[in-house]
Amino acid sequence: MGQPSHARKDQDWWRSAVIYQVYVRSFADGDGDGTGDLPGVRARLPYLARLGVDALWFNPWYLSPMKDGGYDVADYRAIDPAFGTLAEAEKLIAEATGLGIRTIIDIVPNHVSDQHPWFRAALAGGPERALFHFRPGRGRHGELPPNDWQSQFGGPAWTRVGDGDWYLHLFAPEQPDLNWAEPAVRREHEDILRFWFERGVAGVRIDSAALLAKDPRLPDFVEGRDPHPYVDRDELHAVYRAWRAIADEYGAVFVGEVWLPDTERFARYLRPDELHTAFNFSFMTCPWDAASLRTSIDETLAEHAPVGAPATWVLCNHDVTRTVTRYGRADTAFDFATKAFGTPTDLALGTRRARAAALLSLALPGAVYVYQGEELGLPEADVPVDRIQDPMYLRSGGTDPGRDGCRMPLPWAAEAPFAGFGSREEPWLPPPVGWTSYAVDRQQDAPDSMLTLYREAIRLRPAFGSAPLTWLPAPDGVLAFARAEGVTCVVNLADAPVDLPTHTRLLLGSGPLDSTGRLPKDTAVWLLA
Repeated sequence: MGQPSHARKDQDWWRSAVIYQVYVRSFADGDGDGTGDLPGVRARLPYLARLGVDALWFNPWYLSPMKDGGYDVADYRAIDPAFGTLAEAEKLIAEATGLGIRTIIDIVPNHVSDQHPWFRAALAGGPERALFHFRPGRGRHGELPPNDWQSQFGGPAWTRVGDGDWYLHLFAPEQPDLNWAEPAVRREHEDILRFWFERGVAGVRIDSAALLAKDPRLPDFVEGRDPHPYVDRDELHAVYRAWRAIADEYGAVFVGEVWLPDTERFARYLRPDELHTAFNFSFMTCPWDAASLRTSIDETLAEHAPVGAPATWVLCNHDVTRTVTRYGRADTAFDFATKAFGTPTDLALGTRRARAAALLSLALPGAVYVYQGEELGLPEADVPVDRIQDPMYLRSGGTDPGRDGCRMPLPWAAEAPFAGFGSREEPWLPPPVGWTSYAVDRQQDAPDSMLTLYREAIRLRPAFGSAPLTWLPAPDGVLAFARAEGVTCVVNLADAPVDLPTHTRLLLGSGPLDSTGRLPKDTAVWLLA
């Protein structure tokens, strides 16, 4: 099959890598039980190698009760039986490496599952209680939570246990927050990192990376209070400096999930002795608007420059509405409210824009993350209400449809049962009507398919080199920039076709030029001067 077109053996591979996000449960079902698994991923490694990606980022594959899609971890050193075994994970890492594809895994340091041995011992009154945030309640009989913090999933961030105390969970009640002031918590996570690095893992994505440390007083929340009681606290940086020292021993890298509006504080996580990279949510949350996208690109590059870290670019992930659907709506700005049931979507418009956005993101300097199914042009799927499993839906009382729509199992073969996802049992989420039209076997040899576009873009991406971005003169509503001498990206977000700059060759286009050779709206091209 051959290695990805720009796979590297050097230690800086992560600075310009194309990284493919694998949500195992929905990628491919190897044993036919309706749930994606590691054998399914192993069987599809040739597909990923042909796509040309440099690395795979796996959402949590650990032992878990699956109350939050695996982000409630019961044992970091065991693979959940629904996905396979530790031996199969080791084979997957080795087989991917043999194809020139590295492996990045997810770590969820803010919390564990309520089935984790530590928490079960804490509930039994053991000394492990100090590893979490247990507090007596307020009110005459302790019947009120210790403070007014709210869960990210809705409702209070506290749950009361049998002895009357309350424990903190910034997410679901089944995800108790760890107390990072305790040395045992730090030692355990450092051991977990070593455990996986020794098995060939090349990197770690850190979930909710800015939430670990809490104000020990656990005060009520006051808008604008500095420092925040649980977001981006200064003591976090010592944790990540210790982690970086371990990663450096193995030549491994980190990418942090860091949502911060303060660009200076964001950049602190990317200092040379902390995290290597962090996700860029500004770009993903932009509307389809030239000025907004240019501002996001400029600000992203500017905030990374002082610490010498590469930017990351992503259009979609397992938590947000799929790109085709988001760009097919009247208001394309990111807003969780746009996930509302029945929001009108023009899928043809969304697909055109998603194709152009793919070329834009893959032309920018830095690393690019591609969420599984984006290369197939998948829209957000409609999930029957009685089949929704996301706790965001359940805890919101149904006002938020949750994230299952972007987690629909992938379609592999149009004529096979369940669109080729698995062979025996219905997938854990039922494929929607029309899902087979996006199947890999219908796209793999089609010259105008989304899959072919992604393959070609990833193959040609090295033409942009490692040079910084230089903006070129362009009409209003058009983005034009160069990265290497003679190679240009032009994206038309205006309302009418525009003339292309002088060039000798069109390397790749997200769609055809019009009959006069002009670039239509919602279309992008890569040009050779």
